[in-house]
Parts: sequence; C-alpha cells; structure tokens
Amino acid sequence: MARPRQALLTRERIVDAASALVDKEGLDALSMRRLATELGVQGPSLYNHFGTKAEIVDAVADAVIERIDLTAFGAYEWPEAVRRWAQSYRAVLVAHPNIVPALATGPGRRRPAALAMAEAVFGALVDAGWPPARATHIGALLRYLVIGSALGSFALGFDIDPGLYDQYPHLHDAPLLAARHEAVDEAAFELGLDLLINGLTAGQELGTRR
Repeated sequence: MARPRQALLTRERIVDAASALVDKEGLDALSMRRLATELGVQGPSLYNHFGTKAEIVDAVADAVIERIDLTAFGAYEWPEAVRRWAQSYRAVLVAHPNIVPALATGPGRRRPAALAMAEAVFGALVDAGWPPARATHIGALLRYLVIGSALGSFALGFDIDPGLYDQYPHLHDAPLLAARHEAVDEAAFELGLDLLINGLTAGQELGTRR
C-alpha cells in the first residue's frame, strides 16, 4: 500500500506550530530543529518558507498582533477608540505572554499587521487634530503602558509568606495580592489608561497639543 501523503508544509502551518510552541514553552524553546520535529518534517524544508528563526519569530509576533481589534478606529471618537484598542491589545498579549518580549521592539518590515496597527492608531490621532509629533508620542506612550502591563504581573511579584513583611507594616496585606493578581493588574492598567486618556483629552480641550 502506498504511504499516506504528508500534509503540505505551508507558512501558515509553520507559524501555527511555532505559536503553539512559544505559548507552551517560551521563546527559548523555539528552534528550527525543534520546530521541524513538531511538524514531522526535515529541518531544511523549513527554509523553503523562512530564512531564519528570527523571521519565524516575526511571523508569530505578527500573527498575535492580527488578533487585536482595530474596528473602534473610525467608529468612535479618538478617546473611546484608543481605549477599546488598548484594552484589546492588552487582552491579546496577556493571552500570549511568551511572545511579549519579541513585541517590545518596533514593527520592522516583516510585521505588516504591526505596521497596520501603527497606521490605524497614528492616523486616528492625527485625524483628531493632534500634530504628528505629538501623535507619535501618544502612540508610543500607549504602547509602553500596554506592553509593560502585559510583560509581567506586579501583584505576583510579592511573596505569599506573611512573615516576610513583619518589618514592612504598610505591606501587611501584600501576601494577598498573588491570589488576586489578575484583578489587581487589570485594575492598575485601567487606572493608567483612564489617567492617560483623561489627561490628554483635558489638554486637547485647553489647546495644549504641542
């Protein structure tokens, strides 16, 4: 009997397998050899689609960015559009925390979804009347907030041993944070987003857009 034909190796299959591996084990686990094993192919076959591991990481990162909802731009005024986008951005990154370090760099030429997102945010801010330089600053600031929030949990940074905080009376309840880390971290992000958007809106109303 003829052996069953192997499923066609495509860029999409490679990216899906690489994404699953990164989600499960982190970026350090990703290699061309390991990825070939996961796909059941010989390593050289991957090079028909990607020249380097870095290109695969870019593709995985961009596949994550594609999941961010940009539909608020054009549907809402800039403050609400930015809020909805930032909330979606963070939710996607929190769901895929292991790829966040790769997203901390700029979009580059191999990340079209990231460039499309930058275009949407920057365009919405400029169309709302912000000068291009200030729109750049706002976009960067929002990105810092989102990525910083998704990169690690503040609440999980505290030990759960109550005795550790005997000499720090104001941190008496710190051991409780770990059990509520998702709510704490999300609330901190929402507070920062509120302050940022409200401050920018107030400044725009006062005409301080430089």
